[in-house]
Amino acid sequence: MEPRPDHGEESYRGSGRLNGKAAIITGGDSGIGRAVAIAFAREGADVLISYLNEEEDAQETREWVERAGRRAVLVPGDLADPAHCRAVVAKAVGEFGRVDILVSNAAFQMTHQSLEEIPDEEWDRTLAINLSAFFHLAKAAVPHMPPGSAIIGTTSVNSDTPPPQLLPYNVTKAGIANMVGSLAQLLADKGIRANSVAPGPIWTPLIPATMPEEQVKSFGRQVPMGRPGQPAELAPLYVLLASDEASYISGARVAVTGGQPIL
Repeated sequence: MEPRPDHGEESYRGSGRLNGKAAIITGGDSGIGRAVAIAFAREGADVLISYLNEEEDAQETREWVERAGRRAVLVPGDLADPAHCRAVVAKAVGEFGRVDILVSNAAFQMTHQSLEEIPDEEWDRTLAINLSAFFHLAKAAVPHMPPGSAIIGTTSVNSDTPPPQLLPYNVTKAGIANMVGSLAQLLADKGIRANSVAPGPIWTPLIPATMPEEQVKSFGRQVPMGRPGQPAELAPLYVLLASDEASYISGARVAVTGGQPIL
């Protein structure tokens, strides 16, 4: 990508806020997921990185985690398969003994100009990866999450201001926000918190891979700050929501949008 996204490789400085914790991050090979993995590791957490098949990217993320002195476990596979979601959690439990943090971040999107253009199979796959996987991961992880654990979903400003070209993606992001609201209430008596992050335009590989070239060129210019955000600019929020400092923050949805309000 040009310019190359900033994942905090040279800038993020940890302060022990996640010492001894074990995290699962889906879509952890690149973009927001990589930035979160780097930040978590520098804050003291071991990290399981779930990804589809981007082996080179995953290995690079692993190197950054290990440079921080933490363990990195790579698990490739398709989160559209509920059995694989359960296998991801089982691997984390086998490697770390528990799950303290679950970050459901993996996502798929494609742009279409009309409803008729959206293939049935693409609708089903978008919901399976973006939304159903979150359900299956959380359901499998909760029995292994001690009090004080945290679940974080990546939603989007699109759930409030849905661009018509991204209909299936928009629906899943609204669903994630809603699911987090339910989880915060369902899991409060277990001492498990659930929150979501709502990014605006963030410069990740998903953008040039799924959007027309003319949209990529102007990506992010519509927000008040006039530019796309970098993955590194979201990572500190995930750290806060995962940390013990956020002990009374649950059911929240936090916008990181470069000034674009969400309702």
